[in-house]
Amino acid sequence: MHVHDLLQLDALDLTLLWGEEPLLAQEVSGVTATDLEAPARFLQPGELVLSGLVWWAPGDEREKVDRFVAALADSGAAALLAGEETHGKVPDVLVESCRAHRVALVSVPARTTFRAITEAVYLRRWGDLSRRAAGHYALPENVRNELAGLLAGDAAPDALLDRAFAHLGGPACYLLTATGRTLARTPDAPELTARQARRYLTAGIGNTLRIEGDPGPYDAWFLHLRGVDDAPPRVLHEIADVVAQYRHHEAARGTAARRATNALLALVAAGAAEGSAFDAALHACGLPADGPFRVVLAASDGTEPEQATRALVEALRHSPGPPFAAGLLPGGDAAAVVADDEESPTALDEPWPALHACRPQAPLHAGVSGPVAAADLNSGLEQARYALAAARSAAPEGAGVSSVDELSTLGSLLSGVPGEVRTAFSSRVLGPLSRGGSASHRMLMETLEVFLAQHGSWARTAEILHLHVNTVHYRVQRIEALTGRDLSRLDHKLDLHAALLCR
Repeated sequence: MHVHDLLQLDALDLTLLWGEEPLLAQEVSGVTATDLEAPARFLQPGELVLSGLVWWAPGDEREKVDRFVAALADSGAAALLAGEETHGKVPDVLVESCRAHRVALVSVPARTTFRAITEAVYLRRWGDLSRRAAGHYALPENVRNELAGLLAGDAAPDALLDRAFAHLGGPACYLLTATGRTLARTPDAPELTARQARRYLTAGIGNTLRIEGDPGPYDAWFLHLRGVDDAPPRVLHEIADVVAQYRHHEAARGTAARRATNALLALVAAGAAEGSAFDAALHACGLPADGPFRVVLAASDGTEPEQATRALVEALRHSPGPPFAAGLLPGGDAAAVVADDEESPTALDEPWPALHACRPQAPLHAGVSGPVAAADLNSGLEQARYALAAARSAAPEGAGVSSVDELSTLGSLLSGVPGEVRTAFSSRVLGPLSRGGSASHRMLMETLEVFLAQHGSWARTAEILHLHVNTVHYRVQRIEALTGRDLSRLDHKLDLHAALLCR
């Protein structure tokens, strides 16, 4: 199909904002959705690029828009389909940039989902293929028939890759996620670590083709051949279409599983972790009846719980052992219940940086509870909330994972306290010292920090600050007078130490 074919579909209600006829006549090879500010490494020639424009904000420099559009132009994108929902309209600066870089621009109204566009393209392309004469296919007819049979029989992706590439001599081919997780590989393809797979994807090693669909930035799929010339381009695209159809079927099957998970999470949030209904909910999610479990919460930038759920699912799938169920809590937060396995613990630390690299402009955090029994899942949920707050506190604009198992110091414990509470506590305990309104107060604050760090040693404090011990005594007396704390008492020292940590 071509770009102008998409504009003629009344059900989508798309509007052409800019595009000359030669651009609209381009053949569409696929669809990719992205809100990365620098999406170049995930784009393939001929693709329609769907973007909700989350990467742009009013007031951003024109250069930021130009970098995004230039990446599309350099990759040979067929068109940019920009969603109106985030900003109410497609910004004029994007129209101007697309005109300058000669990238067709189409506006997508808020009522039209990206999934609807993807399915329209998908159905049209497969419909076109089904009407072609056999000579127009790159794959041999017997291979196409066998692949169709495997799809109809719900074959695993390993079987699809094996049959698809067998007539080419079985070259080493992988089906990879954006974070380097191997979904499938041909029989002669050696195993890859996630780190190796990510390097192959990002360094341009071999031949990589993105699979069509409507994934977020955290769960894109790629076909990767070790050899650049191991498969003709048309053959590779047809095999990618087969894998896309497999993923489409998987997504449809996952809808029922997501409903079951959301029902379980609603019971956990309500504290109804007992009774026959709860046992049935655990069973429907494929989880053991008794546990122990861990509860995991994830958050992207606070506005996209579905993306956070996808990130959480991708991270948990890097640990193939423990079964889990992930979905949304009634309030919209992304959450998962994971069967705790001592041999295969819930380990998110390794995949989490790779997930953040898929969308580096968006903070990405997770909190993991300690092990809890089935009846205590609500308690586990509260633990996970606290751990999530600690992860956000440690890297507000970045990415991180925190577990209650790691809360072994006063500082790590306090990091999970809401920022407003920490600020209020620090201000109340430190009193005038917290405001630093004068040089004298700043000097006393420094003395307090050193005094506590040296475990109340007058001599070491004096040595570090280059003061006489009597001066240290005087300053400590002033600190005690201003804060109402007695620094000879352990509990008062702890109060002041905690207040310093909460600043």
